Amino acid sequence: MVPKPAFNAKPVAEVPALPPLPPQMIDAMIWMKQYYPSSYGIITQQFLPKELPKKPVDAPSLPPLEASDLPVLTSDQDKVLQLINAPGTYLLHGETGTGKTRVYIELARKSLAAGKSAIILTPEIGLTSQLSNDFRHVFKDRVVVIHSQLTEVTRQRLWVSLLKQTEPMVIVGPRSALFSPVKDIGFIAIDESHETAYKQDQAPYYHASRVASKLAELHKAPIVLGSATPPVIDYYMAEAKKRPILRMQQTATGTDASNSHVTVVDLRDRSKFTKKSYLSDELIKATGETISKGEQVLLFLNRRGTARVVFCENCGWQAACPHCDVPLVYHGDTHSMRCHTCEFKASSPSSCPDCHNASVVFKSVGTKAIVDEVTRLFPDARIMRFDTDNKKSERIEQHFDAVRGGDVDILIGTQTLAKGLDLPGLGLVGVVIADTSLYFPDFTAEERTYQLLSQVLGRVGRGHRASRAIVQTYNPESTLLKAILQKDWQAFYQKELDERKTFMFPPFCYVLKLTCRRASSSSAQKTAEALATDLTHRGLKIRVEGPAPAFHEKIQNKYQWQLIVKAKDRRELLSIITSLPSGWSYDIDPTNLL
Repeated sequence: MVPKPAFNAKPVAEVPALPPLPPQMIDAMIWMKQYYPSSYGIITQQFLPKELPKKPVDAPSLPPLEASDLPVLTSDQDKVLQLINAPGTYLLHGETGTGKTRVYIELARKSLAAGKSAIILTPEIGLTSQLSNDFRHVFKDRVVVIHSQLTEVTRQRLWVSLLKQTEPMVIVGPRSALFSPVKDIGFIAIDESHETAYKQDQAPYYHASRVASKLAELHKAPIVLGSATPPVIDYYMAEAKKRPILRMQQTATGTDASNSHVTVVDLRDRSKFTKKSYLSDELIKATGETISKGEQVLLFLNRRGTARVVFCENCGWQAACPHCDVPLVYHGDTHSMRCHTCEFKASSPSSCPDCHNASVVFKSVGTKAIVDEVTRLFPDARIMRFDTDNKKSERIEQHFDAVRGGDVDILIGTQTLAKGLDLPGLGLVGVVIADTSLYFPDFTAEERTYQLLSQVLGRVGRGHRASRAIVQTYNPESTLLKAILQKDWQAFYQKELDERKTFMFPPFCYVLKLTCRRASSSSAQKTAEALATDLTHRGLKIRVEGPAPAFHEKIQNKYQWQLIVKAKDRRELLSIITSLPSGWSYDIDPTNLL
């Protein structure tokens, strides 16, 4: 018996005929509420479906596992597998093309042989097709793919099926797959563990790597954080806590990856751009040569749309969102302008709305503009664009087999194409502008640039064929770019670590970002100043920075100001969260401060 609650309670209408939740799942809920303070209602939403399916669901019967043909392990892979021999957290630092997935498959096989399930996380839904295909080759119908683009009914039925399942399974999906109700977990992999997509951007603001580590601890299972460019924080913590850091540099194909080379083109030297403004003569020539050999080309630009800035040359007017005050992005395919913050849309003007002059210009290229230019240059080429503007039917996961099979000549896209794709027919990667993420006013800007460019350049040099990359940049002398091209992760890591220690950023402190929204900027500023004063007088061992306007100061007609709070002890920040005034939102352990 429990005491009667202080609030009005409804009677239990029905008890579903389902097995109880795994006890580790309950323990994980309790831990999450303490580590990422939120209500139990918000926490349980991560673990439970919105409702149960109306029709009965049974767990399918599964045939015994059969042996599958797999590539022979490389010496690096074999060495790593021998070292992952006990529960705990392992950081797998493997260069692109070294076969981290092969390691995951072998560890999952060991887990299933012991009667335990495995969870394989990937940062993007677009990568689930490739990853699930690799695992289905070995584990057949024991592989379950879970992600948010499945229908609500399908997700509900999968959840119940997994809860009832007594056989070990392999769960593949983005961060939400982590909360699948499997009873015994014997292995967890976080693939591309550096990706910010593993951080939830709304309450409870959890990071999948941290929750997965706790879940592995509860199940007494090994967890592997795999990446060619490990997060600075994870690498530092592994060194500090003497956790295993496993290195792989040998290409999985067993062939020489040095048959690829990189050319750097200076975007400031306009003599190298006589045909197109953003595509150098060398990149155009290399593209033509590559597709004439029947090989694929990937052109990378981390900007969506056709033009990022629309303005009047006569009076200086600039198209901006009336709700968010950020520049509207022009999309040539619909001849419209769009706010990528709130999705406000407007038709593109033929003349300036202020001075009525016809001198409206479109600057700063996006992926759609590159598609238009490449189509004119290579009218017979089969071209596809992949970015977050794609409709559901256009996304990479819907066309993965065609792309991998060589049915597409030229792929054009944003970071969607940079993450983990293995394209055997790829002969050329062209980075249209390498500097797009470098100048953001954030302490993670250089790390994100290093990771992103390393990942996109890692699509070639995987041992499939002779290949090349052409990198266009405004700063070819950059020490960061040199570290990327030379794959000198240690030099980058040490420089980044020194800077973060100097300015007290993670991993040398914990960070809490506090944000308030108000109807006017002055009101938001006063509210933020009041909280900053209050926090500094509480006697906490914290450093308060700000207040200052948020990077996106105005969103949906509200003005945002923020405070950044740093502390050596995370409990100091948790105490602030529990006593926040109304009207404030928080993000603990944010991946950026924008």
